[in-house]
Amino acid sequence: MNVIQKLASSLNRRDEVPNQELAKQIAGKNDKKAVKELIDNLANKSRDIQNDCIKVLYEIGERKPALLSPYSKIFVELLDNKNNRLQWGAMTALNTIAPDRPEAIYRALPKIIESANNGSVITKDYCVNILLVFVRSKNIPAKPSHCLSNNYSIALPINCRCMQKNRYRSLMKKIKRCL
Repeated sequence: MNVIQKLASSLNRRDEVPNQELAKQIAGKNDKKAVKELIDNLANKSRDIQNDCIKVLYEIGERKPALLSPYSKIFVELLDNKNNRLQWGAMTALNTIAPDRPEAIYRALPKIIESANNGSVITKDYCVNILLVFVRSKNIPAKPSHCLSNNYSIALPINCRCMQKNRYRSLMKKIKRCL
């Protein structure tokens, strides 16, 4: 059975359990071929397959970020995708890669922040998490303060609840202080 046949949508399941189990299996076996198959199917004609693939990929990234690191450029490209699930899923995957490969993500920060400003609350949350990686990291050439100028600050979502707004503002103040 190939990887695509094990996805939740291929099994006619509406829950995420098959995708989570598949991610554990792939990460446990360090299966690079399976990761490549998932990456290739992010462009599948079926939106369900695309959504399941991104889910499995970011679940793999939480367990073994090194398996996703070679594909960081693909995840950055997905930030422009019309499929919202692929956008925030790509940001989630980039978040898993950032601690291991901050230099690879660093170059894409303007694009990452732009996508957060145009994206969902989930996209914004993971963008903030990525920025926090850089605040804590000593392995990058320069702190990304250029990304947090007025042109690159992260906009709050219009429908953001008061507590969420306070959380964003607090995090952004912390990030800017550290840069």
